[in-house]
Amino acid sequence: MAKGRIRLTQGRIDGAACPDGRQQGFIRDLEQPGLALRVTASGNKGYVYEGKLDGKTIRVTVGDPKTLTLSQARDRAAAIRVMIRAGRDPRIIKAERMADDANRRDKAKQESAAALDAWDAYIKARARKWSARHKADHQTMSRAGGETITRGRRHGMSDTKEPGILRPLLERPLSEITRDRIAVWLEVQAPRRPTRARLALSLLATFINWCTDRPEYRDQVHADACLRMKKDLPKAQTRDDCLQHEQLALWFEHVRTLQNPVIAAYLQALLLTGARRNELAALTWADVDFQWASMTIHDKVEDTRTIPLTPYIKSLLLGLQRINNTPPNVLYLERLREQGKKWKPSPWIFSSPTAASGRIQEPRIAHNRALQAAGLPALSIHGLRRSFGTLAEWVECPAGVVAQIMGHKPSAIAEKHYRRRPLDLLRMWHTKIEGWILEQAGIEQPKEKATRLRAMQKDAA
Repeated sequence: MAKGRIRLTQGRIDGAACPDGRQQGFIRDLEQPGLALRVTASGNKGYVYEGKLDGKTIRVTVGDPKTLTLSQARDRAAAIRVMIRAGRDPRIIKAERMADDANRRDKAKQESAAALDAWDAYIKARARKWSARHKADHQTMSRAGGETITRGRRHGMSDTKEPGILRPLLERPLSEITRDRIAVWLEVQAPRRPTRARLALSLLATFINWCTDRPEYRDQVHADACLRMKKDLPKAQTRDDCLQHEQLALWFEHVRTLQNPVIAAYLQALLLTGARRNELAALTWADVDFQWASMTIHDKVEDTRTIPLTPYIKSLLLGLQRINNTPPNVLYLERLREQGKKWKPSPWIFSSPTAASGRIQEPRIAHNRALQAAGLPALSIHGLRRSFGTLAEWVECPAGVVAQIMGHKPSAIAEKHYRRRPLDLLRMWHTKIEGWILEQAGIEQPKEKATRLRAMQKDAA
């Protein structure tokens, strides 16, 4: 390889080789100062520029001879020389340019991506502050659909789940979720399922507000997309299904004769406690204290709440406990043994061996069957909770007591800050409510035995 500077030509570039015993060699161009051809021991070639910056020699890659002509390499070297003479480091400028290019590519990719990506990021960021139900609503409304319906399928329904109500909007980029597009979406969804559309619009508005606070989405989102859109929705219909006191006898008669004792007990416990459907379904044996007659319910508002275990409900649960603790027949045990499993009592009070969760999931079918047999009007599962709150007024129970038993959030200052009713006071009223409901149903309430504490006090006296 020639020493010093020589005029680079295409022939010299093609024939250049690394000197023996060295890792790399250079041919410096005579025509363009600073430009050189670097050749490595492995035969790789590349144009480089060498110059002085702040008294130090720097070397900058110019390009590959396979893709860059000699003329182009000299032009680039001249531009680098101008930068260095101006005191600017071409390496830093190149890194900044590459970063800018990457940012532009990322931004373009983000702007063209479906809003589902931002929706998933939103759920991940906020889910720890949500209830399980609220998180499930977000996931259901954005689902792709197509999953097989395993329970709750009504006659005439498809055997697969349809896409979530928000899916058509979220499949578009954020920048395309505009007021006009949401208005068109509402025209389709509101007549079909107004209640679901109202909730979906509320969730979408909160999501858009979150996006406006995030720098990565702020420039894409239309902050006014959901503004004043609820006026286009039908007014919310308040459900008022509720058992009347004259219907109690028929309701208990047919619910108590259901073939599944777990569902029968569950439906009666819903009516007599006013608990929410999933609160009661998630009850375990560890949550019940038979000695001191109390139940700890996982409350969706206050995390947990403790309510009385009234005499009739206690008798129902004791019956379920006997069933739960009784081993199955020999054939079933043998089948479990063949599968490498062992039988053990369920931790759930309202257990279901066919459910994946191990506890009751869908009581509506059996409940509707009982209502139809009794000739009673349609009554939702939540209607049983509403019935408890309504029927409690017949014994003139204080509203605050009913709210505390049912797990309603306090609505008045006094209830929030100055009312903490002990379990004994709740038990007195709850037992009155249960006794009156059972009386209307023609069922004798079990006599409550004296607690161990009272017996000990009597002995001490």
